[in-house]
Amino acid sequence: MSKLGPADLEDLIGSLGDSLQSGLRVKVLVGPGDDAGVYLIGDTAFVETVDFITPPVNDPYTFGAVSATNSLSDVYSMGGTPITALAVAAFPLCDYKTDVLKEVLRGAQSVLNTAGVALLGGHSLEDTELKFGLSVTGTVDKNKILLKSGAKEGDIIVLTKPLGIGIITTALKRKLLNNTQIEEAVKWMLTLNCAASVAALNADATSCTDVTGFGFTGHACNMLKEAAVNFVIDSGCVPVMDTAVELAKEGIFPGGAKKNLNFFSNRVQFSESIPEHLKYIFSDPQTSGGLLITIGKHNMNAFENSGVFYKTIGYVTKGTGILKIN
Repeated sequence: MSKLGPADLEDLIGSLGDSLQSGLRVKVLVGPGDDAGVYLIGDTAFVETVDFITPPVNDPYTFGAVSATNSLSDVYSMGGTPITALAVAAFPLCDYKTDVLKEVLRGAQSVLNTAGVALLGGHSLEDTELKFGLSVTGTVDKNKILLKSGAKEGDIIVLTKPLGIGIITTALKRKLLNNTQIEEAVKWMLTLNCAASVAALNADATSCTDVTGFGFTGHACNMLKEAAVNFVIDSGCVPVMDTAVELAKEGIFPGGAKKNLNFFSNRVQFSESIPEHLKYIFSDPQTSGGLLITIGKHNMNAFENSGVFYKTIGYVTKGTGILKIN
């Protein structure tokens, strides 16, 4: 089971329109359409998000840890600090013993402890497929919220995790890889985006998002929505896990990659030299992917000195919201 495709999700969000009461509207600093919502109470801005997934790995403990890391990511991508969480679990009692869910929760709790987040409770239900995630509340400086929009001409574009997670976990589900062969992907899925978020804030990043279900191309296009700039990407500089490249060359990728590639095709310009398998890698849905950040050239030193893994993958030019991949 995968998340709704970008076309369906855009239609659903669009159907809401501006449904807020006027009294609430002034308190909503960021509404639907960004990585998370931001609501103002007094002088405190709260970040709200929810995310749950099906298992991308076989081990229950690791699944819980990956899901928790993934759920916290939207708070970090907004420049916030997560503080509390509620668990959301769907569990097929006919297929699994409750010990499995205990391990999932234990894995999630380990990540929350590392992140300094309090698990306050949650909700569970019986379902035909195992799902787990978190509803997360965080805080953010109302004057330093990182938004998807805001990239400026001349900015540098960086990515803080390699691509290919969706391709690798798809191969695992198809029993084409074993647990040892996905260790690199698991390592990245378990890497919190906290340090990258702090580095982005310290470098006065102009825009930020996390690369997840819509793939690199989809999330980059969302950053460019209604923008007067283009992103120019050097495909050779984009970090990709070697295992994912090998699998993509064999035509192995999740169905979501094709959906993403098709939906965003009118806003993405691939140069003729880009091979087909690389297009699918760039459109590959990620679980707990990295941050895609734009930073002014004069602030890059601050980001470089943070010690966070990143690759400089392109730059921002004047334009009409087009993603150019060379």
